[in-house]
Amino acid sequence: MATFKVDTEQHGELNCWRITSERAELLIAQQGAQILSYQRVGEPPLLWLSDQAIFRQGKSVRAGVPVCWPWFGNLQRNPQAVQAMYRGEQAPAHGLARARDWQLLGIEEVGDGLRIEFELPEAQGDLPGWPHDVQLKLVVELGERLALSLTSRNMGNTPVTLSQALHSYFAVSDVCQARVEGVEGLGYIETLADWEQRQQQGPLGFAGETDRIYLATPHTLSIVDPHWQRRITLTSSGSRSAVIWNPWTERAQELADMADDGWQRMLCIETANVWDDVVELKPGATCSLSVSIGSEAI
Repeated sequence: MATFKVDTEQHGELNCWRITSERAELLIAQQGAQILSYQRVGEPPLLWLSDQAIFRQGKSVRAGVPVCWPWFGNLQRNPQAVQAMYRGEQAPAHGLARARDWQLLGIEEVGDGLRIEFELPEAQGDLPGWPHDVQLKLVVELGERLALSLTSRNMGNTPVTLSQALHSYFAVSDVCQARVEGVEGLGYIETLADWEQRQQQGPLGFAGETDRIYLATPHTLSIVDPHWQRRITLTSSGSRSAVIWNPWTERAQELADMADDGWQRMLCIETANVWDDVVELKPGATCSLSVSIGSEAI
């Protein structure tokens, strides 16, 4: 039986929990039920936490795994069915869930792992401008791998359409040397070139700003990091799309919560339901978006 220690911490304005075991350490915030960092003992971090992260109520932290829900990115770039769900005036980027406090339902040991469960009660009709009744839960499992599962259940009487993502920031030694495998031959939307649809040739390397939506993605993608001699693997379910992002030099300089050279040490692969992969939940229906994260030496 693994032994876990749970400590309550305050980071800026945010309530957080630091969970340590013999194998790993996890930092998670109440706001957004957002994992801020994850590191296995004796290894570099797997998830990236910005050196200049801002821990402020109402602002998502540049770190870990923000939960984007009930839409991803700019609402106006979403399908009309997702846009129609929102009745408010100004729609914040990446939805309404990542900057609100979630309720911690419990932390319990399950076998050799730990299960942490959160719920966002406001999703059941109390999100501003989004008058729908959806039970929204996030389960985090800490064991040999780190697993996250975001589950939406439509409790209302009318269908609900949403886009969503587990916006994972991964730590790399040098993004210029890293590559993403599993995307070979996939179609993708190049958002930096008028949202053109293109096709990936070979693995994805990085030589400039990157912001792509990959379509019909396989269940497993991986980040190969030669300097740290490891492969990070992401195994997803409930998803047929992924967003890969790195701001590079100029964009990083515009971000107050990222060091000018912070782009060199991070890479986002976002397990998602976006573009033609959005979710329609009929009354009573449930969907789960999940990703399991691990690493191995190469």
